[in-house]
Amino acid sequence: MSQGDEYRRLSFWHDSVPGQLAPADRLDGDTEADVAIVGAGLTGMWTAYYLSKADPALRIVLCEREIAGFGASGRNGGWCSALFPASLAKLERMAGRESAIAMYREMQHTVDEVGKAAADEGIDCHWAKGGTVQFARSPTQLERAREEINEARLYGFDESDLRLLSAEEAQEFGGVSDVLGGVFTPHCAAIHPSRLARGLAEVLRSAGVRIYEKTEVRRLEPGRLVTAGEQRPQAGEQGNGSEVVHGDERRSGDGRQPGHPGPGDQPVDGAARQVSHGGDGVVAAARETEVGDDVRVVPVNADHPLAGPLQAGSRGRAHT
Repeated sequence: MSQGDEYRRLSFWHDSVPGQLAPADRLDGDTEADVAIVGAGLTGMWTAYYLSKADPALRIVLCEREIAGFGASGRNGGWCSALFPASLAKLERMAGRESAIAMYREMQHTVDEVGKAAADEGIDCHWAKGGTVQFARSPTQLERAREEINEARLYGFDESDLRLLSAEEAQEFGGVSDVLGGVFTPHCAAIHPSRLARGLAEVLRSAGVRIYEKTEVRRLEPGRLVTAGEQRPQAGEQGNGSEVVHGDERRSGDGRQPGHPGPGDQPVDGAARQVSHGGDGVVAAARETEVGDDVRVVPVNADHPLAGPLQAGSRGRAHT
């Protein structure tokens, strides 16, 4: 079995992405760069994308242990979401009111920015902005939904950002049993994560950004990344790795430690386990039946006439 076939076995997303998944060239010798980035996940690649847009003359290098989009950036819940696992009140306590509001607004803007960048660059990642529905199926959950709406209003977020649904409105979104109401926000899109990650990698290569795959970074030093060579050194040996060198190196990464494969159900946008993916659907999440910090998946109507197919999933409740 080829290496590309092995990567396709990782997830539905990798298996259904077009093109080859065979690793690109590894870094096989020392090189110089203006910007060196560790990891070709979405954090690293979006960093390279906007830096190259700001200054096309920058020499940008990414070093990736596996292939671009290998980890959670390429296999996650299939959501591009502005939902954030910290409440506005908590963020205000941490950083102040204006910063809390700015954080939420930037999360909302990012959903549209991903769609715009994908369209501008011709990345067919199945981006479809249908929003998120959270269903309340008990009086406690409905009260929690009202509290969430009331808090949003205190920070200047109106019905165009978040609105309370009646039982009838919530039922229209999905065939949920015993639903009492819900919350709807438009700031969420469905995506094909591997198409996004792999497409972004191709855009970067076309712009002259160098992405070295199968290139594990062993050490970060001032102005230098030190990578592993083709052969892993034995204990006490130096090894034959390569270096990316520059005095003004800037670093980014996708949060993975060397050797960690990246969990397939823990996406970087905080969304949850993918159940079913609809091309242009609402993302539906049910509030937990019992009082707690997370939510549970519930049955939804996958043929809603207004929203199209629904994608069901779960995500953690915002920490307050």
